[in-house]
Amino acid sequence: MQNIYFHVDLDAFFASVEQLDHPEYRNKPVVVGGLPGDRRAVVSTASYEARKYGIHSAMPLSKAVQLCPNAIFLRGRHKRYHELSSIIMNILSNYSPDVIQISIDEAFLDMTGTERLFGSPEQAALKIKKDIQEKTGLTISIGIAGTMYVAKIASGYRKPNGMTYIKPGDEESFMLSLPLEKIWGIGSKTLQKLLFSGIKTPSDIYKKSISYLTTIFGDNTGMFLFNAVRGNKDMKFGEEAKNHSISAERTFDYDLTDRYIIETAIFEIVQTVAYRMYKENVYSNTIVLKIRYEDFSTVSIQETTSFPVKNADKMFEVCQKLLEKKYRQGKGIRLLGVACTNVKENGSSMQESLFSFEEEKHTKMESAVYKLKDKHPEIKIQKARLLNNIN
Repeated sequence: MQNIYFHVDLDAFFASVEQLDHPEYRNKPVVVGGLPGDRRAVVSTASYEARKYGIHSAMPLSKAVQLCPNAIFLRGRHKRYHELSSIIMNILSNYSPDVIQISIDEAFLDMTGTERLFGSPEQAALKIKKDIQEKTGLTISIGIAGTMYVAKIASGYRKPNGMTYIKPGDEESFMLSLPLEKIWGIGSKTLQKLLFSGIKTPSDIYKKSISYLTTIFGDNTGMFLFNAVRGNKDMKFGEEAKNHSISAERTFDYDLTDRYIIETAIFEIVQTVAYRMYKENVYSNTIVLKIRYEDFSTVSIQETTSFPVKNADKMFEVCQKLLEKKYRQGKGIRLLGVACTNVKENGSSMQESLFSFEEEKHTKMESAVYKLKDKHPEIKIQKARLLNNIN
């Protein structure tokens, strides 16, 4: 049976939520990440109207203000985004028993063998898009393919509110039809090196041998390029999510090299993981940090603590230590991920005995804030780094 994967991508999610909740923002450039003047703030999401000015995620907010001073700049409402994300993920679970949530605004569905229930892949995708728009007012883009990698690229092919189906057997021809910069995983430095080497199209890569590509670009990048133009059949996303863990990751359109921006991006991911742990009433002793560099080399490092971790500040503190150990200074980062593995329900005797009074108090305070904001999303309470730099 031919595998069928859907990649669901929420269109400019944070900015779209703001435009949904504030009709006066619609059709205007919206930038979520901070207010002009916020110290070292970073763009988290830009609406499609703002992207026309060259604004993109992970850009220093000061640069975004220069590009479009008349944009609507917002610090954002993270709990509201989680609320809508949860609704959308629940909708997706009605269509597939195998939903892998990659981040707050991205998920894969294994739709293999669901034709009798939902019709053809195109029909199923249209049903999902309609269901989500009717229940949330938001649009999504869906990529459909026989490999997760091609499905991910296809979801961005006709954004926003798009759908692209790459039929079985057409993966290679689709990849070869793309411009080099549209091949997911090729960063700016790799692109420059490809062009310098006389490689201008995916077809040029396809014609090269593995030995040539690995000699010129290194083992990791060379193997990636060889497999990418052939549809990357063996690449899997979100493997951590299949284990008994809670995880989130984010892929960046541009390489991250600034240490503060990298840590700020990790803090945002930690917020997603911590909130999901709160919702599921669990804790973990093992934190995993995943880093994928510009050359597509991927490293993971973990720490098992002597105390249970279930609040964002402690999780971020552990991630900072892991980053310090593993980060290759000056090397661009394309993807970051955080996972809490072997999660356990709160209330076990081991957890109660190990959890310090101060940490327990801190976690209860954080949970109280989550509950308050779930009940009253209009209340704006943010953590210091989150307030100044992300949402």
